[in-house]
Amino acid sequence: MSIQHVTILCFGASYAVAFGLEALQASRPTKMMGFLSAAVMGAGLVAHTVFLVAQHPALRSQSGLLLYLAWILAVFSFVGAIHHHRQAWGVFVLPIVLILVVLASLMGKLVSAGQSAGAEDVQTGALWLKLHVLLFVLAATGISVAFVASIMYLVQAGRLKAKALPTEGLRVLSLERLERMNRLGIVLAFPLLTVGALIGLALLIKERDRLTGWTDSRIIASLLLLIVFGMVLYLRRGFRVRGRRVALVTIMAFAILLLSLVTSHSFLPGGGP
Repeated sequence: MSIQHVTILCFGASYAVAFGLEALQASRPTKMMGFLSAAVMGAGLVAHTVFLVAQHPALRSQSGLLLYLAWILAVFSFVGAIHHHRQAWGVFVLPIVLILVVLASLMGKLVSAGQSAGAEDVQTGALWLKLHVLLFVLAATGISVAFVASIMYLVQAGRLKAKALPTEGLRVLSLERLERMNRLGIVLAFPLLTVGALIGLALLIKERDRLTGWTDSRIIASLLLLIVFGMVLYLRRGFRVRGRRVALVTIMAFAILLLSLVTSHSFLPGGGP
């Protein structure tokens, strides 16, 4: 099969099967099931990589942005599944990857980098636009990692509260490690998101003639995301709030992130971020 024939369905189906195997592995752990899960996940990751290389979707398009973020999280899931093979890693990460892949598919026809290059070259702020999008993708990765840690934290806290045996139910990392993982994701995402938002604001001012209004859904979502993350940092450092409350606020931030990802700017051609 030519690499040009690799479609979203190819790696999307692989991730779905891998998630099913991870779920079975979590309920009835066996070495063979773990190996099959990692193999299928790896095959999906290879197909995903081939698709991105062959189709080269524009990062500034909604579909491209979602697919690149999904790829980063798929790598995170695969490495985590190998490194933390005793924990139910893919059960938490793969659903996010699948959601992003499905959303990318629903966003419509991909705009190739070659097709959009001409439009970007005529914009004097093309370089800043690319930097804005790159920072947003990196910040979104940190937010997604913090979200995964938050879900795991709530699951583990619930198991401990119910006094479940270590061998029962989903096996996840300790609460301390999950808190560190959440904190790392937030600490890395916030400055990236802040700088990206400032660049985006500068681009908005520059292109204000084409802006339909400051109530653009992505503008509102980005501002909400920045406020929520600022609140998380303030709760952690100012009030030293930890645990369940921080996890819930992080989940809220991830929901706002998804809103920001599926909405498009009204002032940029092609619906780019």
